[in-house]
Amino acid sequence: MVMRNIFAKLDEIEKEFEDIEYQLSNPETYQDQEKYGQLAKKHSDLFQLIQTYRQYKEVYQELQDNKELLSDPDTSIKDLARSEIDQIQRHLHQLENDLHYLMIPSDPMDEKSVIMEIRAGTGGEEAALFVADLLRMYTRFAEKYGWKVELMSVHYSGSGGIKEVICSVSGEKVYKKLKYESGVHRVQRVPTTESQGRIHTSAVTVAILPEAEEVDVDIDPNELRVDVFRSSGPGGQSVNTTDSAVRVTHIPTGIVVSCQDEKSQHKNRAKAMKVLRSRLLRLKQEQAKQEQDQNRREQVGSGDRSERIRTYNFPQSRMTDHRINLNSYNLESIMAGEIEETIDALDQHFKTESL
Repeated sequence: MVMRNIFAKLDEIEKEFEDIEYQLSNPETYQDQEKYGQLAKKHSDLFQLIQTYRQYKEVYQELQDNKELLSDPDTSIKDLARSEIDQIQRHLHQLENDLHYLMIPSDPMDEKSVIMEIRAGTGGEEAALFVADLLRMYTRFAEKYGWKVELMSVHYSGSGGIKEVICSVSGEKVYKKLKYESGVHRVQRVPTTESQGRIHTSAVTVAILPEAEEVDVDIDPNELRVDVFRSSGPGGQSVNTTDSAVRVTHIPTGIVVSCQDEKSQHKNRAKAMKVLRSRLLRLKQEQAKQEQDQNRREQVGSGDRSERIRTYNFPQSRMTDHRINLNSYNLESIMAGEIEETIDALDQHFKTESL
């Protein structure tokens, strides 16, 4: 019954896909570039699903044809049909699984760029040094996809580390790739200042916020308090003689965003508002999620950023993702931005979970 409903839905989607192809081939559609772009994107989104469904129908028909041969009086033909049926059924089962995954609704936020926030937690200066390491790792990963990383706010520590960094990562499907990076990242290694070679454990929090447009979040200007102050650099020394730094407080939620990297007060305010919109969007999403799947969250965990998600063990050159029990023994490559394997494994895991 379930599969019958799925195939009925797939038939509807295939008709929709064929209608989109017909419209795209119509010269009049091309005259309306906005409509053409929307149809082209929809066509791209459905293409793999429809190709897989059409392949499934071909293989299914091949299975029926071979089953008919089982009644053939020729023994050799029946034996050949039996051997092919086993192989075809395995292929069919794989295609059914592929169709299930492809029919999972995509996250509407997947296409968005993100605001990335990395903060030092427990571990003092060692945690701050690891913030810098993670920033470098994500920056190198972004370079591979041609994404743009722009620093929005950085608070340095005393010895080259970073207490907190906020940056925007813009490009194609950034949130889709990075959304599972939110959480507590734990590092185990011997600090450079440790004379006796003891391993220290530190923690860093990462937050990945889909970048919010003004249409995503409605902010009442009357609910904002904006303060300006003088920018300061590492160690607290003044780096700007004008009050260009901006602190924006969203009064109803208590969310505070500060930006001081730009010399222009207007640019700092624009950046602060960009971060504020993304944080409010995340809050809005979390509230909706709590209302929709409270029971499920109690069973499998909330998955929010307060939970430890990953450990980087330098003495063993091992990275462990605790959500999927994945161990990778190529930590040097991972810290150089080679995190595709982990990201793909997480994507597969959460797709399976959603099924």
